[in-house]
Amino acid sequence: MDVYEAVKSRRSVRRFSDRPVPREVLERVLSAAAWAPSGSNLQPWRAFVLSDGPLATLKKRAGARLAAGDPFDEPEYEQYPQRLKSPYHERRAAFGAQRYGALGIAREDTEARQRAASGNWECFGAPAALFCYIDRDLGRPQWSDVGMFLQSVMLLLRQEGLHSCTQMAWAKFHRTVAETLAPPRDLMLFCGMSIGYEEPAANPARTGRAALEETVTFVDGL
Repeated sequence: MDVYEAVKSRRSVRRFSDRPVPREVLERVLSAAAWAPSGSNLQPWRAFVLSDGPLATLKKRAGARLAAGDPFDEPEYEQYPQRLKSPYHERRAAFGAQRYGALGIAREDTEARQRAASGNWECFGAPAALFCYIDRDLGRPQWSDVGMFLQSVMLLLRQEGLHSCTQMAWAKFHRTVAETLAPPRDLMLFCGMSIGYEEPAANPARTGRAALEETVTFVDGL
C-alpha cells in the first residue's frame, strides 16, 4: 500500500471483528511510528496498548458506569470550544447528520444517539486499544506532536491491513482508564484508539472533506 492509498483509505471504523491483532504487528507499527516528528525530538507521547483480559476489564468498568448513569469525569482539557463558529459548526453538524443518519437515528432521538455513542466505551468491538497520554506540563506545540504520532500509527495500521478509530470519548472516563492502566500522575489522557480488523458487514461510508480552495491558499505569483 503506498502512502496515498493509506491516507485515503484511513477512516474511523466503528464496527470491528473479534479477530485478534497479533502483538508483533502492533510492536512493528509502534516502533515505526516512533519516528514521527516532534519539536526538539521531545517525543511527548506515552502509549498504553490493551487487549485480552485487561481490555475486557476496562470495557466492563466503563459499561458499569454507563449503566449506573454515572456522570462523566471532570474534563482535563477542552475538546471543542463551547461555541463553534462557521465553517466548523456546519462541518460538525454535517458529520453528525451522516453518522446517525446511516444508523437510521433521527436528530431528535436523543436516547438512540446516546446508545450509539456508548459504542465508544466498547471500542466498537475492537480486540485491541491504544491509550495515548501526554505530560501535563507540556504545551500546545507538543499536543500537535502527539497528533503526528497518532496519524503515523493510523497509516501504518493501514499498511498492516488494520483499521482504527481515535476516540476523545475515553477522556470522559479518564479515571476509569487510570484504574486499569495506573499511569504516572504527571500524565494526562488525550484519547483512546480502537484497533482491529473491520467487520466485513460494516458500513464503509466516509465523511466528506472540504474543497482544496477552502483550506489551502497557494502563493506562487501565478
